This record gives sequence, structure tokens and C-alpha cells, in this order.
Amino acid sequence: MDSLTQIVLGAAVGEVVLGKKVGNKAMLYGAIAGTIPDLDVLASHFTDTATALSIHRGFTHSIIFSVLFAPVFGWLVSRYESYKSFKGWSLLFFWAFVTHPILDAHTTWGTQLFWPFDLRLAFKTIFVIDPLYTLPFLVFLILAMRQKRTTAKRARLNKIGLMVSSTYLALTFILKWAAFTQFKEALERQQIAYTQIDTRPAPLNTILWSANVETEDAYLLGNYSFFDTQPISFVSYPKNHNLLGALAKNEKVQRMIAISEGWYTINKEKNTLYFNDLRFGLLSMEPNSQNFVFKYKIVPDDVGNVKIVEEPKKTRDGKKMLANLWERVKGN
Repeated sequence: MDSLTQIVLGAAVGEVVLGKKVGNKAMLYGAIAGTIPDLDVLASHFTDTATALSIHRGFTHSIIFSVLFAPVFGWLVSRYESYKSFKGWSLLFFWAFVTHPILDAHTTWGTQLFWPFDLRLAFKTIFVIDPLYTLPFLVFLILAMRQKRTTAKRARLNKIGLMVSSTYLALTFILKWAAFTQFKEALERQQIAYTQIDTRPAPLNTILWSANVETEDAYLLGNYSFFDTQPISFVSYPKNHNLLGALAKNEKVQRMIAISEGWYTINKEKNTLYFNDLRFGLLSMEPNSQNFVFKYKIVPDDVGNVKIVEEPKKTRDGKKMLANLWERVKGN
């Protein structure tokens, strides 16, 4: 999830653990702890794109990280804060650390919660930024923050925020199942043979859902809003995996394939190959668009090495996408 959401979650968890003992400092340290796992993004400054992507939401988002580093941070804070409980601070950091990847596991990218096992947990029930999850949570946290640390009202307001956000998170599983059912029935009505379906919420909401459908030679992309009145339509994108040729055996290309969980297409533009990660869909609502959210240029050199370069996103595309997205949410 986005940084603000993780800050709010970390602060609320910190309040549960030590709010009565240290007041708003529990929220402060919980908020700090809630952002620490995402420092793995710094890897992009020190390594290549494929490696940085494989590191993201890896070790720092694991239970092992939480167990190993919570005592370290707990000890450091207990050394200079007036509240000297090593156990108390360690518990605060542990729960703020571990709830971070648990929440991230609900997004499309997912987390390697059980690192070092090669298992990425991704429920794909909520977009990385969802105001309906974050804003009510934030409101109750601010209301709790304004109360004295020993009052029952403070603890009650914080718990309400946690319950509201958790209830919404649980609701997203029901919405995902309902959307999946609609996609499946549409494929059956249209007599489309497929091997698997992958569904996820569209940006900023859980009303509009997207689906990737794998067929033998192509992927079908479709959208469904709970306000739709017209049948679901699918747009076909050829896999074009054969365009990789010998590059398919390259270690970095193999890593990109693993990261995308096999949901990718290859297209060629001006003699340059592009790797499109389908899990995050398109940065456009226009039919047959090739403007994928995550699009990577494959750049081989003369000695057999390959460089993976992410295509930069254009601000105007994002603004146009948001405008079109709002119209699409209201139904077809």
C-alpha cells in the first residue's frame, strides 16, 4: 500500500501496543516502523531493474525480518526514551513491521511474507491506493490522537478505526469473488476457451474490476463495473513470446517472467523489444492501447548481456486515465 496508509496502520498498531503508557509517542514510533519495510525501494539506486524488482517486497516484508529487527529497534528506542521497556518497544516494532506486509499481501504486487521461500502472497483484492480504506482509518486515528492517553475513549476510537479498515478489507474479498463470477459467466456466454483468469481492482476503488484471461496464443483484457448494464467485452493481446528468441533464456529476462508470474506480452517497436507486465493492466482506457502501466525495454548488447529499462510514465497519461476511469466506474 501507499506510504500514508502504512503510516496510519503503523500508528494505530503502535497505539494498541503502547498507547496507554507513552501516548502519542506510540503512534509516532508505530508510524516510523510502518514505513521501514518499504526502504527496500532504495535498491533501485544500487542495482539493475530486474534485481530491484525481485528484491521489492522481499526480505523486508517477511516474518523473519519482523522477528530479527523488532528487538534491534526496540533496544535502540529503549536506550534513550524515558519508557525503558525493551519488551514493550520490541512488541511495538514487531507488530508494526508484520502488519505492513500482511496489508501489502492484499495488493496486486503482493509480498514475500514467508521469505526465503519462493512464494509471493498476492490476494489482489485492493489497489495500492484506496481512499475508502485509508481516509476513515485516518479520521479515527486523528480523533484518538486528540484524547488523553489514559482515557477509554482514545482506545475505543483507535479500535473503531482498525475495525472499519479491517471490515472493508474483508469486504474486498467478497467484491473480488462477485467480479470474478461475472467475468467467468461472460466467458462462458461468449464461448471463449481459456486456461486461467486473474482479477484485480482498478485504481482507487473496488467498484470497477479488471481481468486478464489467458488463452492459447493471447491474453484477453476486460473490465467490469458493478454499475454495468452492457455485457463484458474483452480485448485480445497476442502473447508474442516467440519474439524473445534466444533472449528467453537470458537470466534477467527469466527473472522478469518470474516476477510477472507469466502474465506478460512482448511487442516490437522500431526494432526494440518491450516486456509488458499484464498484472497491472493499462495506463489507458482506450481499446487496443499498448500503454501498459509497467512496460520495460529489453536492450541487448553485442556480448550477450541484457539491460532491462522501465519506460517512464507520462503525467498527462495518468491524468487522462483518472478522468476516463471515473466515467468507467459509473458503468458502460
